[in-house]
Amino acid sequence: MTEDRSGRSLDRQIFRLAVPALGTLAADPLVSLVDTAFVGRLGKVPLGGLGVAAAIFSIAFFMFNFLAYGTTPLIAGALARQERDKAGRITGAALMLGLALGVALTAVLLLTAEPLVRLMGAESELLNDAVLYLRIRVLGMPALLLATVGHGVFRGHQNTRTPLWVTLGISAVNLVLDPILIFGLGWGLAGAAWATMLAQWSGAAVFTALFVRRRREFALRLRWPGRESLQPLVGAGRALVIRSGSLLAAFTLATAIATRQGEEVVAAHQVAVQLWIFLALVVDALAIAAQALVGLHLDGDATLARAYARRLLGWGLVVGLVLLGVMAAGRGLLPGVFSSDAEVIAQVDAVYLFIVLMQPLNAVVFVWDGIAIGASAFTYLATSTVAASLATALTLVAVQQQAWGLAGVWWSLVAMMAVRFATLAYWHLTGPVSSARDRSPGSPAAV
Repeated sequence: MTEDRSGRSLDRQIFRLAVPALGTLAADPLVSLVDTAFVGRLGKVPLGGLGVAAAIFSIAFFMFNFLAYGTTPLIAGALARQERDKAGRITGAALMLGLALGVALTAVLLLTAEPLVRLMGAESELLNDAVLYLRIRVLGMPALLLATVGHGVFRGHQNTRTPLWVTLGISAVNLVLDPILIFGLGWGLAGAAWATMLAQWSGAAVFTALFVRRRREFALRLRWPGRESLQPLVGAGRALVIRSGSLLAAFTLATAIATRQGEEVVAAHQVAVQLWIFLALVVDALAIAAQALVGLHLDGDATLARAYARRLLGWGLVVGLVLLGVMAAGRGLLPGVFSSDAEVIAQVDAVYLFIVLMQPLNAVVFVWDGIAIGASAFTYLATSTVAASLATALTLVAVQQQAWGLAGVWWSLVAMMAVRFATLAYWHLTGPVSSARDRSPGSPAAV
């Protein structure tokens, strides 16, 4: 029977994965948005401390998001080749690696929290608040990395609904605990950190129970992986760590430049970044679908994989334009949701137009990124993202020297996304999704 490859059929498969992934990805940054909204009621110093600590924590976490992004296409590809045992070995390797990295990272951040916060330019009360939040929040790092593996494994099995329900549960726990611990018990910023950390451990517990329940279905064997099981993850992980590290270095440098401009500026930057990331990860639902679908089909049916890629890019542009309209309509409302400080709101309003106008560009870039991950183009992504981050860094140097303020910081992020767009467009035109000719899994263009 010939497979239906009409646009409507492709859309059904895309949104079967993307809609639940949308809920998952929107719920994850919603935890940070909820924290930002509650902490914003405590004043600009706690909000600024949250912004500095969140930037450091994001680097620590996203350096290891290869545990999801690398696992998804590797498992999808193994299942497409009917290598169920290999998919199980990759799952076990990712779980053990995630736990080990989480414990090690927690220890490192507990010891280096204060020097890292000082490196970001925080001083006095801002320093104390940022260190306090960071040291509590990192206690949930092992749980967060285990849950990250859980997302990647289920996506590789073409299942985005289960991670959605787990993530909604995590968000609900955080939403309930935040007001209780921040205001009810009077713990302030520390209460926000404890709420998020406990919510993350609840999610890890649920994922652990799911893996135990589905161990036969996933051919899962929980033991320390050998070289054969680790090699695919380490190969993907090395490149994705460079990719994620470059992106987060750019964002962290931007936060550091904003921090040096004053408490109200870094507080406003925290609000703007959280809105930007929330919208970015909403679009990333299509990127998750791209990782799973391109990873599943590229080896066996490259023509179908390319059809999915084109369709996903079209939908990315549509979603970006919709988000542009939504954010433009919310300009008079959204800044005041996250802070009651007039200076902070004024600073957010000054850069709000960047958030609005970048949405179509962001959307296409994020979808392209997902397509490239699905094609296992990990090395190219690493190289091109380093180039984009260097463009950001050079722009930020000019911002600091010329005193261009927070608007200058956001122009640096525009530069980063423009370079990413150009390099991903080049890859799309010349790589494994560019030709009607099938490519073998081992060909240079497919890796």
